Amino acid sequence: MKPIVCIYCEGTDTKVAVVTKEKGTIKIARVASLTMSSSLQNISRRQSYSELDNSLPAADNLSFESLDEAAHEEPVSDSSDVGLLQSSLFGLKLSQHQFIPVVTEPVVNYHMYDGPRDDNRKKLLQLVANDIQTVKGITVELDSVDVTELNDKAMLSVFIEGEIPCVHLVNLLANYNNRRYFKIPTVKTAELSLAYYVSKTNKFFPEDNTLIIYIGKEYSKLIFLDGQKLKHIGATLDIGTKNLHTYDVYFSKILLEMENGGIPKLDNIILCGEDRSENLILSFFGTFPEANVSELKFDNFDTSLITDEDAKNLALYAIPISSAIEYFDELDKLHVGVNFLPKYVQERQKFFQFGWHSYAILPLLFGATFFFTFQILSSYREIKDLDFEIERLTSLQQQNQALVEEIAPLERRINSFDATQTILDSAVIGSGIWNSTLVNISDFIERRRNFWLTRLESVSSDEIKINGYSLSRSVLTEFAQSNNTALLKFINYEPLREKSAFAYTINFKPGQDTVTTK
Repeated sequence: MKPIVCIYCEGTDTKVAVVTKEKGTIKIARVASLTMSSSLQNISRRQSYSELDNSLPAADNLSFESLDEAAHEEPVSDSSDVGLLQSSLFGLKLSQHQFIPVVTEPVVNYHMYDGPRDDNRKKLLQLVANDIQTVKGITVELDSVDVTELNDKAMLSVFIEGEIPCVHLVNLLANYNNRRYFKIPTVKTAELSLAYYVSKTNKFFPEDNTLIIYIGKEYSKLIFLDGQKLKHIGATLDIGTKNLHTYDVYFSKILLEMENGGIPKLDNIILCGEDRSENLILSFFGTFPEANVSELKFDNFDTSLITDEDAKNLALYAIPISSAIEYFDELDKLHVGVNFLPKYVQERQKFFQFGWHSYAILPLLFGATFFFTFQILSSYREIKDLDFEIERLTSLQQQNQALVEEIAPLERRINSFDATQTILDSAVIGSGIWNSTLVNISDFIERRRNFWLTRLESVSSDEIKINGYSLSRSVLTEFAQSNNTALLKFINYEPLREKSAFAYTINFKPGQDTVTTK
């Protein structure tokens, strides 16, 4: 649960209490008593928000509250109202807190409603607003009126008028911290919250009449209970610790309000606020000897985060602390109290700030959103199809590359086959020449019978050499003449088995003008 900052403004006196609830335990995290300027009470609503809007940068009007928190910086020495409040809350993460302004007279007005009841709360508030218009001539918005029951089942209506000083102060604080607003969940009423806290923490007899007296610096309040229920709220007294000269003034005012509220006697008097002195208690004892006079207690609170002096004087902050307790009980469904949240506060806290012209173009915004969404989805679909086609072509390219890699060795083999074929063709041609040459030599040897070969070898690429023997020298001359390229290189007489024989060597080029000699 977020911590609650309750701010109570009355005249120049402002009371602040920071209250948290953790695991069912109420903890007082901070209290402060501030003296504000009188101009804060008189500022008009329109002027207030005009000043705020003009002081903010233009971009802040559509801010998503992403600005940095300034509450952690060193406190600024500032005598202005917001500077004092900022200093009193120094060190707190204000964006994580909720703010509850507490209002009283003259902002709050009370009206006894005796008209018809309705279980529908909205209809009941409309009936109350109509009754206020009829009886007092005041037009009240439904967000500025609420009702509560008194001890005798009578209905007390509560409505607010004009600017709420504490709301303005909270907005100034948000502006001071570079934020558009701080969260305000509700606006509480000082008298009703204080009466609820006293009734919650004290047990009275059903016939007891109890007076709660809150003494402020400039004003004082008289609240009467009948048993545990609210009986009567007296008019705010223009006396306090700053202008009080004698306690007798209180007694005359109390007696007057008792007469107005039909209260015959006082059984209990509970004091809180600025003055809870022994002299005051003794004075009440003297005037109302049968009444039990005591100071309002704030027990069962965790006060470890505040000073001992503040812990002893929690009654000084009775109203803001009571408002926080009432709000927590409302969240826990233990109590239904009076709450306000004027429309201008709700509008300021909206995530987007829309005027009437903004609502007029909302259909266009929805249409544009639909159109662009459709275009984006269509583009996504087209991109998906293109991605699929790219994947298919990539796979086909990989297959083609594999085929190319398989074809390359075959191509090299084909190219090498052409070279081999050329060699074979040239070899075939040479073999034909050799075949022709050998046939001619063989025919010549067959015809002569006295001529034979012993050796045949190549001299160069186009010339061969033959060695052999012949029984006739003329046969050698005839063989050489049978080939135009033949050249008799050597002839030598070598007897062979008692016969005359000649060894010879002849060089010739086969296939070139070979002449066959018969």
